[in-house]
Amino acid sequence: MKENEKHSKIAIIIGTKAELIKCMPLMVELQKRKKEYWFIHTGQHPLGKICEDFKIKKPDFILSKEPEKETKFWSKINSFSILWFFSMILKVKKALRKINPKYVVYHGDTMSTCAAAIGSSKMFNKKKKWKNVHLEAGLRSRSLFEPFPEEISRQISDFFSDILLAVSEFTENNLKKSKFISGEILRFGNTVVDSALITYEMAKKKKLKKIAEDYALINIHRHENIQNKKRLHQIVEIIKKIKIKAIWPLHESTKLYLEKYDLMKELKEMKNLQITPLTDYLEFIFMIANCEYIITDGGSIQEESLVFKKPCLIMRKRTERQEGLETGINFLTMNVEEAKKIIEKIETGKLKIKKFENPYGKAGLTKKIVDELLK
Repeated sequence: MKENEKHSKIAIIIGTKAELIKCMPLMVELQKRKKEYWFIHTGQHPLGKICEDFKIKKPDFILSKEPEKETKFWSKINSFSILWFFSMILKVKKALRKINPKYVVYHGDTMSTCAAAIGSSKMFNKKKKWKNVHLEAGLRSRSLFEPFPEEISRQISDFFSDILLAVSEFTENNLKKSKFISGEILRFGNTVVDSALITYEMAKKKKLKKIAEDYALINIHRHENIQNKKRLHQIVEIIKKIKIKAIWPLHESTKLYLEKYDLMKELKEMKNLQITPLTDYLEFIFMIANCEYIITDGGSIQEESLVFKKPCLIMRKRTERQEGLETGINFLTMNVEEAKKIIEKIETGKLKIKKFENPYGKAGLTKKIVDELLK
């Protein structure tokens, strides 16, 4: 077989850990089929550990130096992040012109996603032959500030994409109704289903130890929550309503604001609360799969809660993942009394989880995406 016949001609642009986790099934499937691909890393997050865990090849291009900690951007929008974003558009364009792929794939709604969508678009590449593909297209919260700047980023990314891979019927309809979408819309499901299940199987093989007692899992990190004293206080009040054991792997940025607003001492008074350092994805998925319920303001965790059928309280005013609200196990609230009632219902066993089909699809859906890209 000739060398060029082994290459899939697919370039995958990734910047954050969440993007890599959700692109991981795609990359693993290509590697299984012995199809080479280009891995372009923007450098927004350090990705080495995750690549090692999932046996993903090292990036072919690293467009900026990786940070040592969680992210380059402690504050989402500032002069440094804006300069980085515009420089990344040009660096993406330059890298793609070197390799001239057939497809350029990027995921989600981060600054890296947006830079990849613009940098690979016709606006910067008039004579381009490749098609740029947005994986996880069509998510909408209907508010530019909930979450910010992700809602803006995903809309820009959808606008510049030739192919939009919707994750659900809801997101497909969002795209079809939009006057600003000209690309081809396809629906296969959300690769998070495969990511979560692959990871859980790995965790079981590693024989991670289950926590002996029932517990709630907490994950809070959104900037519109942690930088707002009133909101963060509300979240702490909700967490204080937990009666069973509670485990909180804490982001450094969240810790900073808990201390700034003098809320950490309230949490330390909770005898049932265990605050831990952040865990890796393998351990975190294992914790999700074995917890009683989740309290979060994150995005992907809402989806993962559906994979493992775990009740999830979403600490936001709006969510772009509205499919979960229809399953009966995802609850969108920032109201302390309402959250208290939901927590009590879960902890006393009064919440009955009805059978539902995961709106994001079934295991193995990534194979269909790969089949489409290898046509």
